[in-house]
Amino acid sequence: MTLKLNTLKPASGAHRSSRRVGRGGGSRGKTSGRGHKGQRARSGYSQKVGFEGGQTPLQQRLPKVGFTSRKASFRDEVRLSELNRITENEIDLETLKRYNLVSGRIRDVKIILQGTVERAITIKHLRVTKGARKLIESMGGRVED
Repeated sequence: MTLKLNTLKPASGAHRSSRRVGRGGGSRGKTSGRGHKGQRARSGYSQKVGFEGGQTPLQQRLPKVGFTSRKASFRDEVRLSELNRITENEIDLETLKRYNLVSGRIRDVKIILQGTVERAITIKHLRVTKGARKLIESMGGRVED
């Protein structure tokens, strides 16, 4: 017999049918599998997601507003491919601002390896990733710290 998707079945006894709770006396007898009294024995009961028995739930105990880095508003990343828009050979923070690659409030820029550079350029006083530095220098450019 070959194995086919339409003939797959769990081993006998491996899959037990779920309890039919609260479906009358003919199903489970007397309390219908709900035990005696209490909230869970009542009709209309459903477990609320995150309910902790009256204790303030975790999602309400945690603060509403997440963490926002104050440094992030002054930092930015520039891709190598974006540097091709700049016609000047020496690139620093002021050059990036002039060509609208970063906004005016940015104080710290990191050049990341994404895309390529088409000519030799000099990067001054900007942070550069290892891969980007390697590509700039392979094109005959320089990175001055």
